[in-house]
Amino acid sequence: MLSTDFKKVHKDLYGARTEPALVDVPPLRFLAVDGAGDPDGPVWRAAVEALYGVSYFARFALKNAGVVEYPVMPLQGLWWVDGGWDITERDRADWRWTMMIMQPPQVTADLVAQGIATTAKKKPSAAVDRLELREYAEGPSAQILHIGPYAAERPTIERLLAYVAEQGRQVCGRHHEIYLSNPSRTAPEKLKTIIRYPVTPPPA
Repeated sequence: MLSTDFKKVHKDLYGARTEPALVDVPPLRFLAVDGAGDPDGPVWRAAVEALYGVSYFARFALKNAGVVEYPVMPLQGLWWVDGGWDITERDRADWRWTMMIMQPPQVTADLVAQGIATTAKKKPSAAVDRLELREYAEGPSAQILHIGPYAAERPTIERLLAYVAEQGRQVCGRHHEIYLSNPSRTAPEKLKTIIRYPVTPPPA
């Protein structure tokens, strides 16, 4: 049986450092749930519950079938507000988001449908009715590793934006966070989060 750690397969995307860098993000497949409002609220929690429920169902189904064994990938979030990507100066109630978890190519639409049905029975509060399997392509992007509380991200974001400007580029997509730490098991000052922005091509 194939055994794969997709964080190592895509180590340039999941091995960000505390210095900003450019990366080229290929099209990848995700389980995703769209929503709006405070990420501490019940709507957000129901979305994340659905993502993990179906992701773990798919993982164990593929492992038990002898197809592939792999760790479930980190939770990720796309964040924006009406009028732009910069959420830091806006009330959390105005935030819009897509929460998502990357999936290996062996995860099919039929397998997702089975996972949705199973998760709906086990976790009635999970937002499986809003879950989709979709492809997301960012292309050229700039990213940086933030270490510390989510609420203290602004200086790290400013460093990343300064780097983007130095490269003669501009942000052209949504604020993207990849959560490498479990906040229920990690002290706030030790949380590791990749912050990424799609950027325009270099000037001609």
